[in-house]
Amino acid sequence: MSGLIPQRFVEDLLDRIDLAELIGSRITLKKAGANYKACCPFHDEKTPSFNVRPDKGFYHCFGCGAHGDAISFVREFDGLGFTEAVEDLAKRAGLEVPYDRVAKQEIQQARTLTDALDFANRFYQSALTSQQGAYARDYLAQRGLDDAIISEYQIGFAPGTGTALFDTANQELKGRLIETGTVSDKYGRPRDLFRNRVMFPIRNTRGRTVAFGGRTLGDDKAKYINSPESDVFHKSREIYGLFEARQALKQLDRLLVVEGYMDVIALAQHGIHYAVATLGTATNQDNLTALLKQVRHIVFCFDGDQAGFRAADRAMDNALELMTDGLHLQFLMLPQGEDPDTLVRKEGPEAFQKRVEGATPLSRYLFDRQSEGLDLQLPEHRGELRARAEPLLNRMPKSTLRDAMWHEMLRLCGGRSQWQKPQREPWGQWKGGRRDRISEERIDVRLSKDSILCLALLEAPELATEISEYATSSRQYDQARNLANWILQREVGDRNSLIFELATDEKARERFYHLFDGVEHIPSRESTLAAAREMLNPNEEASRQQRLATLLRNLSNLSSEERKELRTLSSGSQE
Repeated sequence: MSGLIPQRFVEDLLDRIDLAELIGSRITLKKAGANYKACCPFHDEKTPSFNVRPDKGFYHCFGCGAHGDAISFVREFDGLGFTEAVEDLAKRAGLEVPYDRVAKQEIQQARTLTDALDFANRFYQSALTSQQGAYARDYLAQRGLDDAIISEYQIGFAPGTGTALFDTANQELKGRLIETGTVSDKYGRPRDLFRNRVMFPIRNTRGRTVAFGGRTLGDDKAKYINSPESDVFHKSREIYGLFEARQALKQLDRLLVVEGYMDVIALAQHGIHYAVATLGTATNQDNLTALLKQVRHIVFCFDGDQAGFRAADRAMDNALELMTDGLHLQFLMLPQGEDPDTLVRKEGPEAFQKRVEGATPLSRYLFDRQSEGLDLQLPEHRGELRARAEPLLNRMPKSTLRDAMWHEMLRLCGGRSQWQKPQREPWGQWKGGRRDRISEERIDVRLSKDSILCLALLEAPELATEISEYATSSRQYDQARNLANWILQREVGDRNSLIFELATDEKARERFYHLFDGVEHIPSRESTLAAAREMLNPNEEASRQQRLATLLRNLSNLSSEERKELRTLSSGSQE
């Protein structure tokens, strides 16, 4: 929907918004010269590191790296989508968002459907507290849920009578409920889709109800059923529990993907608030794309039976084409016969949290699964491993991670030279009476720019100021910016002090533990610093080429001055 809002309107809106006034209406700001400071609203801290620059129109946190303009602040702080954030700011500025007629109709249609679903949600919650909801309350109590968690996830009850919801709605809502499939008219007369079921509302990132899941309290053939897809509900795009996770945690660093509603709720009740569930039997690429819009670190949690491993294999298979540098995917396989709900109650949240921390990285999971049943001491089985793994690696986009995994496959399978017949001496004996030691050929692995900057900081912490400014101005390289800002805050001046701080500071270890995941070959100190210096101080030609590429990417939106600059740069490249 964001593409329906003209870019010029967005830019004009940002010019009209007083960023300090906007942010100051939500958190307490203190004047610091021309700027403002506060404790960051996106992570817990005692010393203010959140800075607001009204003159530049952006905010930046030196603690967690949060950075953006008025739209991004409203999106993060209020949990809104782009369109909703623009509408909120436009209303604040006394402007009307210039949608076209078709877009306005689509937005209005979606709102009327979510209004009907919110009505159904309130009805189910009310039914749970009524006399007819006693059996449902007993069931939830037996599952160990308290009133607080029931209220947080808005769990309800659908009465067993066939038209309880339909009869309560007014005429306009009845039509909307039929349109969403919450009430079915399949047989020519209205009938509630959910009957005698515990109800789990599925809410979007703005907290609006878009669908339901229902767990039977009887002997229905289907234990769980979900709402059918509608104009506001697409099963592959919605993530159950994501809204609640964002409400509970100011900063989402990772998500734990489990298989059921009760798993999400039980974990939240035990203090693990970052668990979510996809809506389907398999995690597909749409699910993954939706998850990766929220975080860069995902842990998939499955039961340790055959069905669980098949589900994990499907998740891995769908993730391969999306795996780029900076993504961190892990797999947590639970003991057979256990699920997150039962296990967290049996062993407690701390033990379960340790399981999450020790989850298997995607690279190791892939090779472990593909080598099952193989004896890698045998050449034939090493060939079989390569035949299995190579097609999977070929599906990954070019990245440092893929290069590293390719090298790992070659290591496990052995290089071709290892099976070549060694040369004999003229008299037909092995050299020295034994086979020559096989030399391994080094495989060059290209590191991401973010990793290069992080390695440079590890070698030369005195670069922290330059790297922080560079990463902030480019709005890229989040890992390097976070590490540089941490170094500046701790006033670390040399490499030995940095290693000591990272080794002895528990919070720092947790924060930067996965910084170099996927990096298997570390270049020399000289190479690392040379590459970082080239990024921080590019030569004139490199700067020209970079600016030319930027202008070409935004060709349709260039001003007259920028077009003139483009002609000048282009003529320079032809000389």
